[in-house]
Amino acid sequence: MFLPESFTLSKRLNNYLDSYICKNNQATMTPEAYFEKLGLALPPAPQPLGVYKPLLLDGKYCYVSGHGTVQADGSLIIGRIGQDLSPDEGKLAARQVGLAILATLKANLGSLNRVKRVIKVLGMVNCVTSFEKHPFIINGCSELFAQVWGEENGIGVRSAVGMGSLPDNIPVEIEALFELH
Repeated sequence: MFLPESFTLSKRLNNYLDSYICKNNQATMTPEAYFEKLGLALPPAPQPLGVYKPLLLDGKYCYVSGHGTVQADGSLIIGRIGQDLSPDEGKLAARQVGLAILATLKANLGSLNRVKRVIKVLGMVNCVTSFEKHPFIINGCSELFAQVWGEENGIGVRSAVGMGSLPDNIPVEIEALFELH
């Protein structure tokens, strides 16, 4: 294709085109490109609030400690599902936890492209004792991971459980295990 010299592609378009990996003559978008396409912003990677590491690498595995509902401004979403928050608000809170996990991965690994797949997600839901829709809440995080790594690699095994309370009265805490390239 002929383009005049004055024609220049925007940086965004160049980045978009560079985000494709060719495998077997088939273009596949990278996790970083999928995330960019979602138009979401990562919150700051949370700092440990105790004596633990937020992320631990062991060979090809990446263990991520429990993360809370850190927002872009560093504040937390707080409240108990079924009392202070609706199930839909709880699901959005779980998505926010997923974003915090992505921020930790990116801060420690340099790129989401280093992650091959999600192996396991453990979601803990701060809810009233009569609440029974824990899996619905944790879908907020699982759906985000599926959007970033695709259904084949973004959906792993999972547990979703209810808790009587969580630190700082956050509605959701999630830990995860990833396999690296």
